[in-house]
Amino acid sequence: MTETVAEPRSVRWGLAAKLFAILLLLGAVAVMITGVLGYIRAREALERAIFAQLTAARETKAHQIESYFLTVRREMRLLAASKMVVDATRGFREAVDEFEKQPVPPEVKESVHGWYDGHYMPMVRKLLGTDVPAAEFMPTSAAPYFLQDLYIVRNPHPDGRRDLLDDAGDGSAYSKVHAVYHPLMRTAAATVGFDDFMIVDPRTGRLIYTVDKDADFATSLRAGPYRHSNLAAAAARCATAPDPSATCLEDFSAYLPSDGAPEAFMAAPIIDQGVVTGVLVAELSVDEIDAIVTGGRRWRNEGFGATGETYLVGPDLMVRSSGRNFFENPGVYFSDLKVGGASDEDIAAIKRFGSPILHQHADTAATRAAVGGVEGVGEILGYRGVPTLASWGPVRTSGIKWGLVAKIDSSEAFEPVYRLERDLLIVGAIAFFVVVVTGAWLSRSLLGPLRELTAGVRRFAAGDFEAHVPVRTRDEIGQLCLAFNGMIDDINQKNLVIETKNRENEELLLNVLPAPIANRLRGGEKGIADGFAEVTVAFADLVGFTALSSEMPPAEVVTLLNGLFTRFDVAASELGIEKIKTVGDAYMAVCGLPVPVPNHAERMVRMAIRMVHITREHAMEHGVSMKLRVGINSGPVVAGVIGKSKYIYDLWGDTVNLASRMESGGIPDSVQVTRPVYEKLKDQFVFESRGEIEVKGKGHVEAWVLRL
Repeated sequence: MTETVAEPRSVRWGLAAKLFAILLLLGAVAVMITGVLGYIRAREALERAIFAQLTAARETKAHQIESYFLTVRREMRLLAASKMVVDATRGFREAVDEFEKQPVPPEVKESVHGWYDGHYMPMVRKLLGTDVPAAEFMPTSAAPYFLQDLYIVRNPHPDGRRDLLDDAGDGSAYSKVHAVYHPLMRTAAATVGFDDFMIVDPRTGRLIYTVDKDADFATSLRAGPYRHSNLAAAAARCATAPDPSATCLEDFSAYLPSDGAPEAFMAAPIIDQGVVTGVLVAELSVDEIDAIVTGGRRWRNEGFGATGETYLVGPDLMVRSSGRNFFENPGVYFSDLKVGGASDEDIAAIKRFGSPILHQHADTAATRAAVGGVEGVGEILGYRGVPTLASWGPVRTSGIKWGLVAKIDSSEAFEPVYRLERDLLIVGAIAFFVVVVTGAWLSRSLLGPLRELTAGVRRFAAGDFEAHVPVRTRDEIGQLCLAFNGMIDDINQKNLVIETKNRENEELLLNVLPAPIANRLRGGEKGIADGFAEVTVAFADLVGFTALSSEMPPAEVVTLLNGLFTRFDVAASELGIEKIKTVGDAYMAVCGLPVPVPNHAERMVRMAIRMVHITREHAMEHGVSMKLRVGINSGPVVAGVIGKSKYIYDLWGDTVNLASRMESGGIPDSVQVTRPVYEKLKDQFVFESRGEIEVKGKGHVEAWVLRL
């Protein structure tokens, strides 16, 4: 009888301790590797997210600024062509000519000189910082003496409210014309949001009318004190252009009659019977632009945190908008300017004028690139001399050359990563200590089979999933080796199955949804619905396909339609366009979502052109008569995922409905577009107007047909 000798308890406990030590060692190493990789990925992901947010904010504000100037241009062209402005110009010119022929009484000269000495010149000297002679600003002819005396010196209303005086009551021809047209001009200026409304006589360069009646009223822009102002430049440019569509914009510059505030001027010629009889000039305050750029000074509400902001800069690398700290922390603002290299003269000018606009330099890599018309993102040294994450790009408006920068301090942007870094250092130190102590003990105590097992485990941890180890014993270590080898085989098998399923699921999901939307669904997001301010939607439909399909076997119908739509899909993929769905012989696509692109309308029109040509080729190849009708519209939409067991990504909104109507009301073998598409692309493609067409649910809508 064979007697079984029990293994000593100390041996069993020693083996268990060694196995536990191995697991502890592997866990510590995994923690360290995972922590380092997690830190790197977290920083990269955070940086990408911040750059995306800054770029979106910058592009939105740039579009708002460009839209503002586009609106002003349209309003100026309409007003300059109106009968009210044309008649007013004629009347003011004749009345000023009458004043110019009259002698100026001494009391009028004395009254005007007294106003300059007591009211205007102290402000000028304070802003300029020099003792400027008053004679440089005095009127030089009769008309400005009479008009400034009547509407400035003797105006019963206080400064800033002189526009309330309709009739000076002197019985002159000017006052009679003024009483008729001034209330209308004042209302027009207030309605469109201009600081002032002016009319310039191109013969003399004289300001024959202004709404606000400041010190520039009735002065000459050719020989007067404001001959070098941006107002004079804008008026001079438009005085020689008998083009009703012309407008002349001059960049912001300090303007003394407006108490030295930065003003820009938009001018348009006033044309009477083919002759430029006057120039209509609007004074544009920087406050409108500043409100857009600063978001009404609600930086936190716009997602800029504690240090983020956007700011405009001109070609002189001077800011055209106010910095955030100028309002929130003036002391910190001026201290940062000093550290960033600002001169004492610049800081003194900002304090004297009460604004950093046109007085603060912002010479950085981002501003130079933006003014140069280059878009980009990166970490740069900001104008305050501190590292920042920034997105920059140009503002595209005729007449000005501005750059727009959206930024946030790197210290704030990476604060979550810095906290993670501190935590990882602590965990890493602990893990490193565990690795060193456990490794030293194992290196002295493990036997040969266990060394082989350890080597196998390390190969497995390093990614070698074929790391089998030899089984040399039948004891616990041998059993562990067998279990390890079995685990490797099982993991490989399961990984193979998982990878196969993942590929199948990925391909299936991407066939149904756009990649960004699919990623959000995989991330656990539910109820996906997004609004997009500007996209382009296209509907395409095969004309006569129903009749054609009734004469063909079902298999041939499917083959024909599948081949055509597959070629459409290839074209859409090449142009960065998302196919939304097909319904029968109809094809719907969109450009500009889920990832916004600036040229979505252009891409979609090029897609439509290719679709028409593809349809022609496909019809010829299959020997059938088949034509395509395409409708395109641009505008806002709502997009989202609907369904539970079968996902569908779809669009809603008037933009979609009108695009569909453009297709259904279109001409076979053609592309029909709406006004928004036409306005965006009229300089790139040739369109023919169809005039107004009847659209179901919309009435009469303008439409254009693309010339293919």
